[in-house]
Amino acid sequence: MEPDYFRLLAAPVLIAALPAQALDLGERTSVGGMLAAAGQCQSVSARLLDGTTWKTFGDECRGGMPIQFEISHRPDDANKFFVKLGFATSKGLGGKSPWKLMPWAADLEDDVENINGRSRDYLLTAWYKYTHAFSDRDTLGATIGIIDATDYIDGNEYANDEFTQFMNEVFVNANNYNLGSYDAGAVLAWKQGDWTLTGLGMNIGQNDQGDNYNFWGAEIGYHPQTALGAGNYRLIVTGTSSEFPDTANAKKESLLSYGLSFDQAFGEVLGGFLRVSLQQEDAAVDYKALYSAGLNFDGGGWNRDGDNIGIGYAYLDGGNQSVKSSQVVEAYYLAVLNEHLALTTDVQYMTDDITEQDTRQNNPEGWIVGMRLTAEF
Repeated sequence: MEPDYFRLLAAPVLIAALPAQALDLGERTSVGGMLAAAGQCQSVSARLLDGTTWKTFGDECRGGMPIQFEISHRPDDANKFFVKLGFATSKGLGGKSPWKLMPWAADLEDDVENINGRSRDYLLTAWYKYTHAFSDRDTLGATIGIIDATDYIDGNEYANDEFTQFMNEVFVNANNYNLGSYDAGAVLAWKQGDWTLTGLGMNIGQNDQGDNYNFWGAEIGYHPQTALGAGNYRLIVTGTSSEFPDTANAKKESLLSYGLSFDQAFGEVLGGFLRVSLQQEDAAVDYKALYSAGLNFDGGGWNRDGDNIGIGYAYLDGGNQSVKSSQVVEAYYLAVLNEHLALTTDVQYMTDDITEQDTRQNNPEGWIVGMRLTAEF
C-alpha cells in the first residue's frame, strides 16, 4: 500500500488529544481546521463490448491526507474576513481509478498546487463579506475575493461533505453544474424568512484546455421547518462563457446547466435527499443528466448520538462523449469517537458503460472499500 496508512492515521489521532478550544484569539476571531486521512482499495474488472469479462486493472490501494486551516475575523456583526489554506499528501486513487467519477472528492495533492493555472498554491479562499440586516429574518450579504462556488450553490444536508458524509464526488455536488472553485469572484445572497436567493460570478484561471473563462450561478432556496422536520428545496442554474470546445473541436461553446437539490428530515432519525441536474450539449460534455437519491439514518435511533449511516444511488446519463452511462452505489457508517474525531467505513460500487463507437475503452466496473479518519480542531 502506498502511502503508509499508519503514518496517515497518526496526525488525526494526535489532534484527537487536543482540548476543545485549541486556540482562543478572542470573541471576534476564530481559528480552526480539519484533517482527514483516508485509504481506499479498488477491485476492477472491465467488460468487453462482446460481453466477455477480463481483468485490466490490478487491485489497487491508495491513501491521501488533506489538511485545511481556517481563520475568520469579525470586526462587528456586519463585517467578516475569512481565509482558508489547504495542503495535502498523495493523490489517493487519482490516476489509478478507471472511472470518470472520483471515488473521493477531497482536494488532494494536485488540487492544491497551481490552482486553476494561477501559479498559486495552498490558498483556497480569501474573502470579505458585508451583511446588511433589514430585520432578524431579512438580510442581504455581499462577498468578494477568492471564493468557492460550492460554498453557496448546490448544498445538501445529507450529501455535501466529502469529509463526514459520502466520499464519491457524485454525492458531494452534481458535477455537471461545473461549479468553479478557489478563484476570484463575488456573491450576493439575500435571505427573507424561509427563502434565500443567491447569485455569484467568478473568473476561472483556466479550464482543461488552458482557456480562461467566466462562471456564473444562481440558486433559489426554500427552507421550511415542518412537522416532519427541517427541509431544504433548491432550484439551481449555472453557466460559463464560450470557452469550451464542441465535439468536433471546431469552435468554442458555453456550458449551461440547471436542476434541483432537495433534502428533508422525516422525524428525528430518518432523512432523505434527491438531486436532479441537466446539462446542455452544445459543448463536449461527459454527462447530460444526473439523478441521485439516498437516505440518512441518525445514530440517535440506536443510542449513538452523532453517528450516522448514509446510503445513496446515482445514475448519470451520458452526454456526447464516450460514456453512455455511469452508475454509483455507496454506503457508509460514520462513528464519532470524541468531540474531535470521527471514523468512517465506506463501500462503493461503480460502473461506466462506454459507447460501442469507442472501441479504445473498456467498461470498468467494480468495488471500492475505504476508511476515513477525520479530525476537526
